[in-house]
This record gives sequence, C-alpha cells and structure tokens, in this order.
Amino acid sequence: MKILWLTWKDLKNPQAGGAERVNEELAKRLVQKGYEVIFLTAGFPGAVAEEVVDGYKIIRLGSRWTVYWHAYRYYTKNLRGWADMVIDEVNTMPFFAELYVKEKNIIFIHQLCREVWFYQMSFPLSNIGYALEPYYMKALYDREVITVSESTKKDLLGLGFREKKINIISEGIDIEPVEDLEKIEKYEKPTLLSFGSVRGMKRTDHIIRAFELAKKKIPDLELIVAGDYDNPFGKKVFALAENSQYADSIKFLGKVDANKKIELFQKSHILLVTSVKEGWGLVVTEANSQGTPAIVYDVDGLRDSVRHEETGLVCRENSPEEAMAENIGRLLEDKALYEKMRRKAWEWSKEINFEKSCDMFIKYIH
Repeated sequence: MKILWLTWKDLKNPQAGGAERVNEELAKRLVQKGYEVIFLTAGFPGAVAEEVVDGYKIIRLGSRWTVYWHAYRYYTKNLRGWADMVIDEVNTMPFFAELYVKEKNIIFIHQLCREVWFYQMSFPLSNIGYALEPYYMKALYDREVITVSESTKKDLLGLGFREKKINIISEGIDIEPVEDLEKIEKYEKPTLLSFGSVRGMKRTDHIIRAFELAKKKIPDLELIVAGDYDNPFGKKVFALAENSQYADSIKFLGKVDANKKIELFQKSHILLVTSVKEGWGLVVTEANSQGTPAIVYDVDGLRDSVRHEETGLVCRENSPEEAMAENIGRLLEDKALYEKMRRKAWEWSKEINFEKSCDMFIKYIH
C-alpha cells in the first residue's frame, strides 16, 4: 500500500514536537510492514529538499504558510494517482486534500488549536485564526478521522463531526520504560521538572510561580527547566527566573540530548505541565515510563495522559496559586501517595507504545 502524507512539519523542522515524533515513528513501522510512505511537508532554513529517512521519503516544499499551495501543485504534477491513501494532517490548517486528490483520503489530527491561537500568534492573526477555525474544520465534518485522545474527539463532535467516523489510536513513546523502579535514584533534593520548548502555549511562567509558592513550604525544593527558550517568551521566562528570590534553586538547561532527557525523567521527582492545550501530552507518558509522576493543568490532552489520583494529579484550577503549588506540597509530603502514583504511572506507560499505535493506524486506514 502506498501512502501520501501531507503535513506542514517533519521531525527535523526546528519547530517539530510530539506530533512529528508520532508521525515518523508510525511511518518507520509502516515501511517495515511493507508500506511505501511519502511525506509532503514544509521547508525550513538549511533543509534538504528531499531525503529518505528510515525507509520513508520526505519532500520539503515552500515554507510554513506556502506549503499548502506547493503541496497541491507538486501532487498534481508528480504524484496524482501514485498513492492508495492520502493522509491530510491538520496541524493548525488542513490541506483540504479532498478537494483535489482522487485517491481515498483521511484526516489525521492531534488537536484543534482553539485558544492556542492567542498564545502562538500575535494580534490580529490570533483573532482571525480563532474565528475561522470552526468554519474550515466544519467543512471536513463528513471525513474519516484518526486522532489520539478523547479530548480531541470531543472537540470534533462539537463541530459536527460524525462519531462513527472518528477513530482513536494509542499514543506511543520512543523510550523504553525502566525495568525496575527500585533501581532509580532520585536527586538528593526534591526536584521539579519542566520539560519541552518554552513557548507561550506551554505557560512555563506558571511553573516558575508555582515553584516559588511551593518552596516557601519546602525550603530545599529545586526546579529544572529543560527545553529551547531562544524566543521572546522563553527569554521572558528566563528573566523571571533570574529575578526570582529563589533564582539559585532554578536551573535552565536549554535543549538537551536524548541521554540527558532520560536522566532528567529518572532523577526528578515530579514533572509539571501547564500547557493551554495538548493532543495527548507525550512528555507525561515519557516521564511516567522512567518512574516520575506528573502534576498537570486540567486541559485537553493532559486530562487524557494523567489519570487523576491514580497516575498523577490534575489541578482543580489552572493556576499556580490555587492548585499547582498545593499539589506539589501534597505529593512530596505524602510518601505513600507518591510511591503509589509513580508505580501506577510506570505500569500504565508500558501499555502506550508505537507498536499498538501502528496496528490501530493500519486497521483504520484500511
């Protein structure tokens, strides 16, 4: 079976995140099972126009906003009739493949943007995007859809999509769960971790504030912030930390490699996630797999990746003052609760893998 996959980012794009990891882990496994996969995606500074990675082909065209037009032109000139299935991935905007492809096609979406528009775009584009999204998504209401969480399914149902046509696949992680929790050594001091790009929609400033409040009751508390912060919001958060009365207890590591990532997940005590919205929240499951529970905001995606009071804690209010700081104290001070949650989280992480995800994906595209 030949699959043409339209998406605006690939894993080598500087703006790549969890969605791109899922896409290419699926593509790698599809190739291993005998499928042919071609990605049409956007170019970026320094990008190679075409390359083969793990058996699948990536063709980069145009830029962030012109890729939709270039993908249409490239398809009509070079790939019309090649594929058995076309994947139209909605990552902010759909490619509206159904309007021009002759092959069977399906929508793949991790999450809707909604309020993320106000964190990732400046005015007036933020307002325009927020206002238009329901309309261009409703135009796709009769399509077959693959998504990754009940939260996104609920969003789609709210736009009029047909429930029987929405298929949910398992998420997956690309790191192996630790074999034995007892062999994991935590940092000597209780340590909170923020992991991932420091962007507006991640609300990392809330984590700084929650840490400051929690530290008043837990004097030896430490915070590690790992992730690219070379952007206006990231620099603002860095300045916030530098000016904190607890600046000596906050470490900014910037972007880290895979080995350091695993070390942080294993040695930190709690992962904090305060995003505005997620498709799932892969970072939560990754941390769980290494023996670290998470405290998260009650938003789409994060309420899917954390089972409240079982594998972690979901804040009753999305604020550092009212809930996050309180939950930090509760989890660190109740040793029995902490051990129960980290074990449950670790056990659940073993069920969330790309083998299962790929099998479900294949079932639905057929």
